[in-house]
Amino acid sequence: MKRTLLTLALGTVVAAIPASAHHSFAAYYFEDQSISIQGNVHEFQYRNPHAVLVVTAADQSGRMQKYEAEWAGPTRLERQGITKETLKPGDFVIVTGAPGRVATDYKVHVKGIHRPSDGWKWSGGRR
Repeated sequence: MKRTLLTLALGTVVAAIPASAHHSFAAYYFEDQSISIQGNVHEFQYRNPHAVLVVTAADQSGRMQKYEAEWAGPTRLERQGITKETLKPGDFVIVTGAPGRVATDYKVHVKGIHRPSDGWKWSGGRR
């Protein structure tokens, strides 16, 4: 009996860990607003739980900043044909998305990406 209760308790704790690691985008981004940034890819972090595209772009005052564009997870992106090789440092991109709730954090929740040099686009999985 003790062993069954211990197994059940351990299973409950383990199951709760991934759930607590995930967050609501609305807690960190103004999902009802949209911004667009244009700049060069600095880094593409193809990792869980969400891929992050770091883009060097001008802020509202014209100063160059590194924006972190939080994207979907690698599994979802891979199903849509996006790999860690899709975007490379130096690629000029236009990113649209929901702005971060703290403007000085320079964060965006990605809704769309366009690479004008070859016409490549991603729009939430809708083509």
